[in-house]
Amino acid sequence: MFKAMTLLALTAFPSIAYADVATHPQAEAQALALAEKAIALRSVAGPGNMTADVARLFSRALVDGGYSKKDIQIVPANNTVYMTATWHGTDPSLKPFVILGHMDVVEAKPADWQRDPFTPVVEHGYLYGRGATDMKLDDTLAIAALIELRREGYMPKRTIILAFSGDEETDMRTGAALADQLSDAGMVLNVDGADGVLNEETGRPEYFSWGAAEKAYADYELTVTNPGGHSSHPRADNAIYELSVALLRVQKYQFKPEENAITHAYFENAAKLEPAKLGAAMTAFAADTTDQKAIETLSADPSMVGKIGTTCVATMVRAGHALNALPQRATANINCRIFPGHSKSDIQTELQKVVADPNVQIRDVSAGSVSTNASPMDTSFTAAVTRAVHGVYPGLPVIPSMGVGASDNMWFRNHNVPSYKASPLFIKPSENFMHGLNERTPVSAIASGMDILLSIIPDLSN
Repeated sequence: MFKAMTLLALTAFPSIAYADVATHPQAEAQALALAEKAIALRSVAGPGNMTADVARLFSRALVDGGYSKKDIQIVPANNTVYMTATWHGTDPSLKPFVILGHMDVVEAKPADWQRDPFTPVVEHGYLYGRGATDMKLDDTLAIAALIELRREGYMPKRTIILAFSGDEETDMRTGAALADQLSDAGMVLNVDGADGVLNEETGRPEYFSWGAAEKAYADYELTVTNPGGHSSHPRADNAIYELSVALLRVQKYQFKPEENAITHAYFENAAKLEPAKLGAAMTAFAADTTDQKAIETLSADPSMVGKIGTTCVATMVRAGHALNALPQRATANINCRIFPGHSKSDIQTELQKVVADPNVQIRDVSAGSVSTNASPMDTSFTAAVTRAVHGVYPGLPVIPSMGVGASDNMWFRNHNVPSYKASPLFIKPSENFMHGLNERTPVSAIASGMDILLSIIPDLSN
């Protein structure tokens, strides 16, 4: 079914000859310095949100780097902003190439961190601070790379639009606004999230993955209501018990395992890089999505279960109104990550069948999410990414993947704009603290990341 896919993915991984990384010292220094300034700005949703300050910081850097002020737009939106910076191409008949990112970050409580999350620190070879990985350093790498290309005299044929949203970590409304504004784009490259993987023991690059699909985010509220009563007169129809039974049914249920061209290629190729048992299950699943033994092995691995189908899990429960009263209401939130090709209403209908109780009301309470199909396997994109990575690390496996979370790419895919994710940063899985405590990224990742972007951007804008 997916035989043609293997032509685009590596079928055998040669021994890797590691090249000396050619540096661009001015661009690398600018990316780090700008990232430090951006991390110091607390661009968190709610009171004191400094996303607008981040946008102004980025705007000043771009103007100093050769952009015209009239080609930069910062647009207020509720408690945040979004921005675009346009570098006009020489051929206006070509659709624009969008480089996408976000300026906001997840909340971080200073008391929980070893260092203040909004005081950037470079220590022991790492940049520490909220946004070091997700994704202010990626933002500034993109900015510095574009300025470096201008400095070198590069002229794109295709217009390049740098687009940064301001609420990707919360409502995602500015990502939708950007997609509406740029719905005529020819391609989107989202540089969010450290897609290069370093070996845990040696620290050497193991592989690079790029994304062409992502699962849709959905929240469903399950509610049971009841007349209630005095707790000294218990009845069988207790709202808490009834909701609990429904939740256990959801826990035991597995949505149909499935694959698409992206996940098929991922399992075929990434299997060679995983421990023997897991790798064998990945290979078996790629060959037969009904292989029960493979499904059991993959489902037991938290990093893999989301790659083989839709997942739904209980995340919040609220019930009762008094310690000495029977509950009149019990509610729970079920969070689902929906495999591409299924709508949120499809999954809601399936959950209703799983719960099998008409007293349990289910409603979609999702905010800011749409279900989309995978982007096409565009050979110009796959060739550009492979060429860029191999320019730094010859022979390194370059593997397609599907994101199990949500990103602003979904809004562009909803407009049928081919959208891909490829962050040039390399990091160890054990040191990836996106959304977590003590977020950090190796400073050494900046040089290779810059080289990768300085290859990809000209390839995709010509």
